[in-house]
Amino acid sequence: MQRKITQNLIDWKNNPSHKPLILQGARQVGKTYILEEFGRQHYKNYIKVSLDLVPDVRNFLKNNINPQEIIAFLESLYNTRILPHETLVILDEIQDCRRALLALKYFQEDMPQYDIVAAGSLLGVAVNSGNKPDEEENDTEDNFSYPVGKVDELRLYPMDFEEFLWATGNDILAQEIRSHYDSNEAMPASVHSLALDIYQKYLIVGGMPESVKKYVDTHSYLECRAVQQSILNGYNADMGKYAKPATTVKIRACYNSIPTQLAKDNRKFQYKLAMKGGTAKIFGEAIEWLILAGTVYKCKLISHGFIPISAHEDDSDFKIYMNDVALLNAKAQMPVQMLLNSIETDNTFLGSVAENYVCQALVANGFTPRYWKNDNTQEVEFILQNGMNVMPIEVKKGRKVDAISLNNFKKSYDCPFAYRISGKNFGFANQIKAVPLYAVFCIETKESM
Repeated sequence: MQRKITQNLIDWKNNPSHKPLILQGARQVGKTYILEEFGRQHYKNYIKVSLDLVPDVRNFLKNNINPQEIIAFLESLYNTRILPHETLVILDEIQDCRRALLALKYFQEDMPQYDIVAAGSLLGVAVNSGNKPDEEENDTEDNFSYPVGKVDELRLYPMDFEEFLWATGNDILAQEIRSHYDSNEAMPASVHSLALDIYQKYLIVGGMPESVKKYVDTHSYLECRAVQQSILNGYNADMGKYAKPATTVKIRACYNSIPTQLAKDNRKFQYKLAMKGGTAKIFGEAIEWLILAGTVYKCKLISHGFIPISAHEDDSDFKIYMNDVALLNAKAQMPVQMLLNSIETDNTFLGSVAENYVCQALVANGFTPRYWKNDNTQEVEFILQNGMNVMPIEVKKGRKVDAISLNNFKKSYDCPFAYRISGKNFGFANQIKAVPLYAVFCIETKESM
């Protein structure tokens, strides 16, 4: 399946001064697959070292992290010549081997001619927690520090709606959406309706590559739900593997409460819904763990729309969204038939589904999501900063729109224009850019206002 990050990987390869690369992202977003495809298509050969499965490599690295000797060892182990700039070495699940992480520093300093890529699903968790894999419990060397300045970094997210269109053979529709986004001209009614139908399918299938492939192969929503449940089970297992038992209970409580948190009219995260008597002191570490694992996104409240908006964040008031909208729907056991009619169905949770979808798309495009409230009477779902501009975004699940809060924010903070995301067609009026739900992937950081 075609992924946008492939171009970033090509750019990294072509940069003569590139460093070892760390590709991060939540489990099951396709890191290993995309790196192997990259190795097949852009190198003479590649080797993949699964650090969670190959104890020989971990044992070797315990006593030796000299790059030259590592290369010689891997050549012997895999019976493959590793050639500078011609062989891609993939170190998979690097969070399971702290010595491999340390070795990246020495590759950058001593043998930068070798192309080394590491993939880690819970690297942020491992580095920040200091937890050691079982086989390294006796390793007293404090060597799980991140090699700051010695590596290049990329992050992979679930497939966005444009990548979903590519995977389902709708490349031309994706091009049409971008064209109409740029021109603000309405889509033909039939094409607009088709795009909304595919968007509703995306709410069910989501952006996890295995689920998307299952849909392409079978067109079975039940099969997709089975894949999603397996992913959720895997996330649950990781909480036990990479956190202390007391913290694991809190992490699971927070994660399991997300559908309930988003079902409220006021979607602010409330600790008491995770566990009776819950407080920020009790659950702060658990929420941070989920963020570092890439399984959730945090959207903080801002009190003002002045630049920089980060200076006006309220750390005590935030929303939590899941990293994939279909995982949210699977976890909430949202009926498929309701999602297939989500534009017109009168269900308050569908508003949260639309918000989660938008948040997921914005994060994938490099934005930090925040939201705004005014004395608890008016709210704008997302406020973004793009250079010198503040971008308010209203999100509606269907065709019914109300721009009171959006207009008040826009006037209060002198925004050039605002975005309204809904089931309505493209358009531009009263300094409000109408963006259909299926076109959120077009909102990018490079966009000029």
